[in-house]
Amino acid sequence: MAVPTPIDHKEARRIARTRSLLDKTILIPSLKLSVLRLNPRVQLRNPVMFVVEIGAIFVTLVFFANLAAGRIFPFPAYIALWLWFTIIFANFAEAMAEGRGKAQAETLRRAKIDTPAKLIGENGDITVVKATDLKKGDILLVTAGEVIPADGTVIEGVASIDESAITGESAPVIRESGGDRSGVTGGTKVLSDSIRVRVSTNPGESFLDRMVELVESAERQKTPNEIALTVLIIGLTLLYLVVVVCLIAFASYTGTTVSTVVLISLLVCLIPTTIGGLLSAIGIAGMDRLLTRNVVAKSGRAVEAAGDVDVILLDKTGTITLGNRQAVEFIPAQDVSTAEIRDICLLSSLSDTTPEGRSIIELALAEGAVQPPTVCGTSIDFSADTCMSGIDLPEKKIRKGAPDAITKYLKGQGGTVPSSLMDAVARICTQGGTPLLVAKDNQAIGVIHLKDIVKPGIADRLRVLKRVGIRTVMITGDNPVTAKTIADEAGIDEFVAEAKPEDKLTYIRKEQAKGQLVAMIGDGTNDAPALAQADVGLAMNSGTDAAREAGNMVDLDSSPTKLIDVIETGKQLLVTRGALTTFSIANDVSKYFAIIPAMFPTLPIFHAMNIMRLHSTQSAVLSAVIFNAIIIILLIPLALKGVAYRPAGASNILRRNALIYGLGGVIVPFIGIKAIDLLITVLGLV
Repeated sequence: MAVPTPIDHKEARRIARTRSLLDKTILIPSLKLSVLRLNPRVQLRNPVMFVVEIGAIFVTLVFFANLAAGRIFPFPAYIALWLWFTIIFANFAEAMAEGRGKAQAETLRRAKIDTPAKLIGENGDITVVKATDLKKGDILLVTAGEVIPADGTVIEGVASIDESAITGESAPVIRESGGDRSGVTGGTKVLSDSIRVRVSTNPGESFLDRMVELVESAERQKTPNEIALTVLIIGLTLLYLVVVVCLIAFASYTGTTVSTVVLISLLVCLIPTTIGGLLSAIGIAGMDRLLTRNVVAKSGRAVEAAGDVDVILLDKTGTITLGNRQAVEFIPAQDVSTAEIRDICLLSSLSDTTPEGRSIIELALAEGAVQPPTVCGTSIDFSADTCMSGIDLPEKKIRKGAPDAITKYLKGQGGTVPSSLMDAVARICTQGGTPLLVAKDNQAIGVIHLKDIVKPGIADRLRVLKRVGIRTVMITGDNPVTAKTIADEAGIDEFVAEAKPEDKLTYIRKEQAKGQLVAMIGDGTNDAPALAQADVGLAMNSGTDAAREAGNMVDLDSSPTKLIDVIETGKQLLVTRGALTTFSIANDVSKYFAIIPAMFPTLPIFHAMNIMRLHSTQSAVLSAVIFNAIIIILLIPLALKGVAYRPAGASNILRRNALIYGLGGVIVPFIGIKAIDLLITVLGLV
C-alpha cells in the first residue's frame, strides 16, 4: 500500500500538463496492452468489437482452410489482417486514454519523498518520527519552512501555505484553525508562522493516495449516457446483421455468388465500429481533461452529469465576490475635510490585520495619505463585545466600528453623530454595502464604505452559462438588500438570502424534484449534505474532510469558480461523443456505395450506385475494410483531446455537428476509399 509522503514540487507541477499523444512512455505500453486485450472475454465488454473479432476469427479460419487445401487466396488474408487491426486500433484508443491517467499517477508516485514529522505527545513532548509512522489522530507541529507530512486539519494557529506541490499554483494560501479553511494536504509547505495539525488519515489513505488510485483506475462504471449509446450501437449492429442476412437471400434469389468473407466485411463496415471503438476512450479522456485542470472526478458519471447541468448553486462570499469586504469610499462629516478623514481612517487601521483593515489602508494610500514610520500610541483591538477598534494617541482617541457600537460609545462620551453621517449609513445599507463609523475623541467625523467586490470576469463567465441555458442561483446568509445588489452586479438569475446551511439541501431537492440537474460547490462541513445531494458536488481541497468525502469531485486549486470549468469540460465530453457518433453513422453511406455494387456487378439496378468506379469486387471490399480500420486510429487524437466546445444552444450544436461531422462523415469515406482502391490496385494486392 502506498504511503502518504510529500512530493517533490518541481516534479508535481508536471501533473497538470497535457501529455503529448506521442509520449513513448504512454505509446509503447498502450500498444502492448492493445494486443493483450484481444482476449475474447475482454472484448465481450464491447459488443461491437466482439462482433468484429468473431468475424476476424472466422475469416482467418477461412484463409487457413484454403491454405490447407492447397488454395492460396491472399484476399481472405488481407481482410483478416485488417479486421484484426480494427480491433487493435480500438483497443489502442482505450489503452491510450487509460495510459495518460496512469502516467500522471506514476509521476506522483515517483515524486514522493520521505520527510520527518514533529509528533506532539500527550505530555507535550515533541518527537521526530517518519511520515510513514503517522496514524490518524496524531498531533503534529509544523513550522515555517517545513513540509506538512500528512493530510490533516489545523487545530491551532494560522499560516501561509505553499500548495504548488499539489496544484501547480505558486500563490500561497492561508490555512487556519476553526473554519472551513482548516484542511491541509500532505506535501504542501508552510511558508510562515507555525500550526498544529491533527492527522486525518492513516498511511495509504491520504488524499494524494486516493488521487493516485482514482487517476490510474482502469475499471470504471459506464455512465447513463454511455450505456444508452451502447444500447443504440448494439441495436444498429443487430439491424445490420439482419440486413446482411437479407442480402444473402437476395443473392440467392438473383443467382449471384457472394463469398462469406465479403459478407463479413460488409457487416463489419456497416456496424458502428468507429464510435464503438472510441466510446470508452472518450469517457476516460473526459476525466483526464478534468485532471489537467486540477480537478479529480471520482466517477465518469459526475463528468457526464456536469455536461447536462441545468442549475448552478453558487455561494456569494469567495465565489462570486472576492470573499472579503473592501473599502471603496471615505465619506467625511460636513465640517471635516477629505484629507482629514482619509488620514484618520489610515491611523484607525494601522494595527488592524483583517482584510477589511488592510483595504482601508490601501485606499487611504491610493488617495494620497502618507503612512507614518512610527506611531506612539495604544492600539485598541477589535472585540466581539465592543464591535469596534482603533488607537489611543497622546493628543486624540480614534475609533471605527459598527454604527450602533460607535453611537453607543459616543453617547457614553457625551458626543453625537451628525445626521448627515446617519444618512450616509442608511444609503450604504440600501446599496448592500457595510458602513463603518469613524470617531475622533467624542465626535463622529466620517463613514467608511465597505463593499463586497464582485470578482473580475465572473459576470462574463456567468453570461456564457446563460447562453447554454444554465440557470445560476446565488445562496447567501446576507440580507436581501445586499444579496440583490451583488446578484444584479454579477448577473445572477436569482438569489436566496438569509439562507441557513439546510436551505441549500432543501433548494437542491426542490429543483431535482422538477427534473433539474443541480451542481454546487462547497468547502465546509455544513456543505456536506448538499454536496452529497447535488448531481455535481465540487468540494474544495482546502475545505474539511467531510466536504471532500461528500462531493463527487475535488478541486485541488480550491478555486470556487472552477465549477464553471467543470461544466464546460462535461459539455465538451458530450459534444465529442455526439460528434463522433454522427461521423460514425454517416460513414455507412459511402460503404453502401462501395460494397453493394461490387457484390452484385451483374445487376443493372446497382450500376447507378457505382459512382466511385472501384477497380473490382475484392479491391472495393478491401478498401472499405482498410478505411474502416484506419479511421479509428486517425480519430484517436480527437477522442482524447475532445471536440472544441463553443457555448451555444443545443439546436446550434446539433446543426454544427450535422454540418461538420455528419456531412464530413459522408464525404471523407468516399475520398478515402477511392484513394485506398487506387493504391492497392497500383500495388497489385488484388
